[in-house]
Amino acid sequence: MLHGRRILLIISGGIAAYKSLDLIRRLGERGASVRCIMTAAAQHFVTPMAAAALSRQRVHTDLWSLTDESEMGHLRLAQEADLVVVAPATADLLARMAMGLADDLAATALLATDRPILVAPAMNHRMWAHPATRANVATLEARGVRRVGPDVGELAERESGPGRMAEPLDIVASVEEFFAAGALLEGRRALVTSGPTREPIDPVRYISNHSSGKQGHAIAAALAALGAETVLVSGPTQEPDPKGVHVVRVETARDMLAACEAALPVEIAVCAAAVADWRVAIEAGQKLKKDGGAAPSLKLVENPDILATLAKAQGRRPRLVVGFAAETENVVAHAQAKRARKGCDWILANDVSPATGTFGGDRNRIHLVDAGGVEDWPLLSKREVAERLARRIGEQLRGGGPA
Repeated sequence: MLHGRRILLIISGGIAAYKSLDLIRRLGERGASVRCIMTAAAQHFVTPMAAAALSRQRVHTDLWSLTDESEMGHLRLAQEADLVVVAPATADLLARMAMGLADDLAATALLATDRPILVAPAMNHRMWAHPATRANVATLEARGVRRVGPDVGELAERESGPGRMAEPLDIVASVEEFFAAGALLEGRRALVTSGPTREPIDPVRYISNHSSGKQGHAIAAALAALGAETVLVSGPTQEPDPKGVHVVRVETARDMLAACEAALPVEIAVCAAAVADWRVAIEAGQKLKKDGGAAPSLKLVENPDILATLAKAQGRRPRLVVGFAAETENVVAHAQAKRARKGCDWILANDVSPATGTFGGDRNRIHLVDAGGVEDWPLLSKREVAERLARRIGEQLRGGGPA
């Protein structure tokens, strides 16, 4: 149930806006307090009076209303909600959200809020499939925006395909799931590593890899969304800092290990970083020059093993230690051997060969290896992998059984 929960519902301009009236009623039946913002386009499909009658609260429509700004400004609207729901979320509003525009009350409230956001996309199937929309959705999901739908079905144009807004009861179920899951890791401390490391050769060159940090950052965001106090130790990456996560930026494997040890004690450690296995034994003090002779010889030494160190930490071992096995062949077999060698509880194995597009891409296919065997996950977005893993971790710790 949703008693006492405060929902800010943003209704944008699509034919599916008529379903939002039923959504208001369904949320209210479960005890939620619903405030509404309607875009100008939404008012062509449903009226503010109808939304106000069902929500029993004033509906807000105008960024420039002096009355609204004196009584209930857009910042207060954005901050006084426990969850912001956008239904329907049109292609236009998703694009404006991704770009960070603030050209009307709805977009301004979305930009001003630090509350969780759930979107229910609704549009023509060609618009949903367009690369621009897919890129905008990927951007929003990387920032932690949740999504329900769209469904496949008959659209307003009498065409059929993906783009139909999720049914109100399905949206309500997602809202209830969000609040039910929100406390799953309440009071727990988590550590996540992410991104590549850079091992200097000289002041301008380094050894590194193609890791983008997308998966590790998504995991940190998912753990924090379930209530965990989360520290993210990240190598160099272009990924934005996840909301509600303490981020420690590092360059080298030794820096990453030191930051991880400083974060202990934690109950959960997820080592998703692609740590360089080797570093140059002696870094050149000046840039190495070509002089027409033989190429310089680099002596490499092994970097510290962060996953094994955390898994074998005396007296400070996290209750659950999870590693990744990024492989290009014999993925599961190598992961099983790695789990035994490192002493961790779970290994998430994935194929990172160039054809998969995993490194730098938005999707991942995971094989979870634990003491009980191997669980094959379907191809998922990295956000979905992160949320599935976070829920599994929460259920494991709540159950109190062995990892």
